[in-house]
Amino acid sequence: MENLIDEKTEKAADDLSGMNAASAKDYIFQFISTLKLTEKNLAELSETRKKWEGRIELALSRNAAKLAEDGEKEAARIREKEKILENEIAELKAQIEKMKGQLPGLAARERGIDPDLLEQELLIAQGRLPGDEETAKTERELAALEKDTQADAALEALKAKMKNGERP
Repeated sequence: MENLIDEKTEKAADDLSGMNAASAKDYIFQFISTLKLTEKNLAELSETRKKWEGRIELALSRNAAKLAEDGEKEAARIREKEKILENEIAELKAQIEKMKGQLPGLAARERGIDPDLLEQELLIAQGRLPGDEETAKTERELAALEKDTQADAALEALKAKMKNGERP
């Protein structure tokens, strides 16, 4: 199972870009399922090869060279299939690890802050209802204006004291 490339998008099968974390996890799960099935197939092939190797030994012990030779051909064919499956398993494992490494980045991109939602939550925390944004905005502006006015008054008072020669 070579590094599959989707011909329409020209991206590797183990590239999760463009997916959200949930669909990426499902996609990885499909690879893991394929891996488990492939490992099961390999185990079954291994058992079949062992059975044929036992038959070869039996044929050799009974001086049936032709049967042993035919059995050896079958065992060799099975060994070739085993090598192919072992390579597929190694590649699937590598792809799965690569995809698992991409998951934190996908999840991080989903954790963005929605400023409108945050503002609504803050309003609710202050005991206001959503939709009271204008009232809250007006209150913030008036509070800032009051603060500026107090600061200006304090500055003027300080200037007057300095003008009269008083120490602050």
